[in-house]
Amino acid sequence: MADYVIETRNMSRAFKGFLAVNDVDLKVRRGTIHALIGPNGAGKTTCFNLITKFLQPTAGSVLLEGRDITRTPPARVARLGMVRSFQISAIFPHLSVAQNLRVALQRKLGTSFHFWRSARSLAVLDDEVAALLDRVGLSAFAAIPAGELAYGRKRVLEIATTLALDPKVLLLDEPMAGMGAEDISRTAALIRKVAADRTVLMVEHNLSVVADLSDRITVLQRGRILAEGTYDQISTDPAVIEAYMGSGHG
Repeated sequence: MADYVIETRNMSRAFKGFLAVNDVDLKVRRGTIHALIGPNGAGKTTCFNLITKFLQPTAGSVLLEGRDITRTPPARVARLGMVRSFQISAIFPHLSVAQNLRVALQRKLGTSFHFWRSARSLAVLDDEVAALLDRVGLSAFAAIPAGELAYGRKRVLEIATTLALDPKVLLLDEPMAGMGAEDISRTAALIRKVAADRTVLMVEHNLSVVADLSDRITVLQRGRILAEGTYDQISTDPAVIEAYMGSGHG
């Protein structure tokens, strides 16, 4: 098995002549939490979109477990085991929390879009739904419409729905955005827990979270890799201090 679960080689993306991502070589080692950080406009989310195939690179390639997925559609990439979250929480607000997870779990049954199936046919998922709710700390909210959850718990529910797909690799785009201290602590603990048996790549602005969770950090600036290493290494790098930590975008 490849040492690197995700690898990009000379990955670039231009928009009308502007290079949003420029010649990025990223390597994410199996079983680690790898953070992608940088000032606003550094190209972090564009990198995410390129890796998960929501965008195609202008040049370069993307590999998943050594397999070239540069031209692979995003749905196929998800079936290969790489699943992502988004900056804006994506849930079904009028369905209950448990029903949101059941929809995600239906993929295993091959009935994701068979809405005419009886509720009884989905009862086999009840134990999995309950276990997943317990794992992410949402058991007490199972029957509540997802739209009524507090913001932090909506973000946790979104992470739970990605876990329902049983990914090998989980990409989290600013999972702590807009959260208060209590929700940040709860979500960080959840990420640490789910990373025990999978690889996590995350974009995150909260440097305290990055320092606490990350095994390795890649710093982007103007679409290029500026530095890479542990938090101790990058936090004392003069170029990083000037470009990122002194930028007011931490």
